Amino acid sequence: MKFMKKRILRILFGALILVSAIITERYFRQIGVILYLVSYFLIGGDILFNAVRNILRGSVFDENFLMALATVGAMFISEYTEGIAVMLLYQIGEMFQDYAVDKSRKSIADLMNIRPDHANVKVDDTLVKKEPDEVKVGDIIVIKAGERVPLDAIVVEGTSLMDTSALTGESIPREVEPGDEILSGCINVNGLITARVTREYGESTVSKILDLVENASNKKSRSEKFITRFARYYTPTVVILAVLLAFVPPLIIKDATFGDWIYRALSFLVVSCPCALVISIPLTFFSGIGGASKKGILVKGSNYFEALANTEIVVFDKTGTLTKGVFGVKEVHAKEVSEEELIKLAAYAESYSNHPISQSILKAYGKEIDKKAITDVEEISGHGVIARVNGKKIAAGNAKLMKKLGIPYFDGELAGTVVHVAVDNIYAGYILIADDIKSDSAHAIKELKNSNIKQIIMLTGDSVNVGENVGKELGLSKVYAELLPADKVEKLEELLSQTSGKGSLAYVGDGINDAPVLARADVGIAMGGLGSDAAIEAADVVIMTDEPSKVPLAINIAKKVLGISNQNIVFALGVKVLILLLSALGVTNLWVAIFGDVGVAMLAILNSFRAMIIKNK
Repeated sequence: MKFMKKRILRILFGALILVSAIITERYFRQIGVILYLVSYFLIGGDILFNAVRNILRGSVFDENFLMALATVGAMFISEYTEGIAVMLLYQIGEMFQDYAVDKSRKSIADLMNIRPDHANVKVDDTLVKKEPDEVKVGDIIVIKAGERVPLDAIVVEGTSLMDTSALTGESIPREVEPGDEILSGCINVNGLITARVTREYGESTVSKILDLVENASNKKSRSEKFITRFARYYTPTVVILAVLLAFVPPLIIKDATFGDWIYRALSFLVVSCPCALVISIPLTFFSGIGGASKKGILVKGSNYFEALANTEIVVFDKTGTLTKGVFGVKEVHAKEVSEEELIKLAAYAESYSNHPISQSILKAYGKEIDKKAITDVEEISGHGVIARVNGKKIAAGNAKLMKKLGIPYFDGELAGTVVHVAVDNIYAGYILIADDIKSDSAHAIKELKNSNIKQIIMLTGDSVNVGENVGKELGLSKVYAELLPADKVEKLEELLSQTSGKGSLAYVGDGINDAPVLARADVGIAMGGLGSDAAIEAADVVIMTDEPSKVPLAINIAKKVLGISNQNIVFALGVKVLILLLSALGVTNLWVAIFGDVGVAMLAILNSFRAMIIKNK
C-alpha cells in the first residue's frame, strides 16, 4: 500500500510538470524540453529500469520493452506530449491492473482467514493455549463464543450456533449440540463448546482447504497457456514489423519521410502491447476461483473450468451424494398389533445393536428403553435379532430370519430395507427403512437439465429396486445399480465413450469407493463437507456444503468464466488488429494507439471482474 501511494504521488507530480512543460515550451523552448524530460523520467522511470534489467537478464520482448521503445522514439522525434502521455496512461492502466488483482486476491484472502490462531486445550481443570498443529487426536478443546474452531472435532458438551459461511458460503448459522461434528475454520457464534478432536491439524478441513486454494493457480487453463505462448512469439514479431515499417517505406516510396513512418511505427508499437490479454485472461480465471470459493465450491485449478463448462454427462453416486446417507423409517405396516406397538417391540429388540438400521428404529421410537424388560438377546449375523421383551419372544430382522424361524412374511417388492417383526413366532408386520433423498437433489437435477446436460446418470451399489425408485423420484436419465467399485469404473469407461470430442463427463461422489471413479472422470466433483479424504484428494472440484445443487452452479460458473475469457480474447485481438492496420496506414495517431493498449486493457480487466460476481438462481 505504501508503494502504491508513492507511485501515485510520483505520477501526479510528473503530470503537473508535464502541464508546466506544455505552457513553458511556448515561451522558453529549452526549459520546456528539460521539464518534459523530468516529467518523462518521473512517470516512466521504473518502466525504463525494468526494460533495461530484463534485457540484461535475457528477457527482451515484454511490455516494458515495447513501452520504452515506443516512448523513447517519440521523445527522439520531439513528440514529447504523446510520448509522456503513453507512459502516463500506461502507468494508470498498470495501477488499475494492480487494483484488479488485489481485489481478486482479496476474495481468496478472505478464505485464507479461516486459519485458526490457537486452540484452548483442556488439561485437567485448566485451559492451555496451543498451536493447532500441536494438538493431538482425542484431546479435549474448548471453543469460546466468537472464536474460530481450530480443528475438526465432535461436540461433547454445550450447544451453540456455528457460522460456517467461510467454508460453505451458507449465511445461516448451523445449530450444534453434543454428538454433532464441527469443522475447523467455522466460527462459534454464541455458546461455550467443549469438543473432542477427531483429526490432527494437517488432516483437518481448514488445512486441506488452504492447501487447495494455494495450489489452485498453479494449474493453468488452455486459454492461459495459449496467451503465454502467444505473447512469446507475438511481441518479437511486432517489434520486427515496427522496425520494417519505420525504415523500409521511406526507402522505396517517393516523397516518404522517415519522421512520418517512424511516427507510424511508434503508434504500431504502442498498440501492439499484449497487456489486455496477458493481464485479463489469468485474472478472469483467478476471479472465477475466488467467486466460486465464496459459494463453497473449491476449484483446484483454472484448467478444470474448461472441463466443467463443456460437461455433457453428469454421473452421480447415490448414498451421501443424492441421498443423506442416513437411514430413516419410511413406513410401518402392522398386522397383529398397532403401528406404535410394532415400532416399540422392534426398538426394544434392536436396542443392544449398533447397526445403522437398529439406530434408525430407535430414533423413530424416540423414547427411553427400559433395559430391565429385555432378556435373552441373540444377534444372528446377516439375519437380525431375537430377544425376549416382557416375556414375549420378539424376532426382528430380514427375510432370511423369517425363513429360518419358519414364519410366513410379506414378500412384496419395496424400495428400501425391510425389517420384519414377529411376536411369539406370529408375523406382526414390517418396518420399511430407506435413505432420505437430500432436500435439494431434485432442484439440482432440474437445474442440470436447464443447463442442457445431455445425460444425468446414477451409479450405485444399492439394489435395483432402491436405485430405480430414487432415479424415478428425481427424474434421472438412467440408473445402474448393484455395482461394486470396479464395476463403477467399468461403467464410467463406457459412458466416457458416449461424450463428443469436445464434451466431458463429470462424476459426483463422496465415499472412499468413489475415489477411482473421481480420478478417472474428465472432472471429478467431491462432496467435501462429510465426504471421505480419499474422494476429496482424487477430485478436481470440492463442494464444501455437500449440496448437489452446487454442481449445476459450478457448471454455470465455469461457463461464465470461459465466456468472459473468450470475450476478452476476441475483443482485445479484434481492436488491436484494426488499430495496428490503421497505424500502419497512417490513419491514426499515438492517442488512438494509447486507447488500443491502455483503454482495451482497462475494459478487459473490468470485464474480468464479472467472474467474481456469482449469483444463485
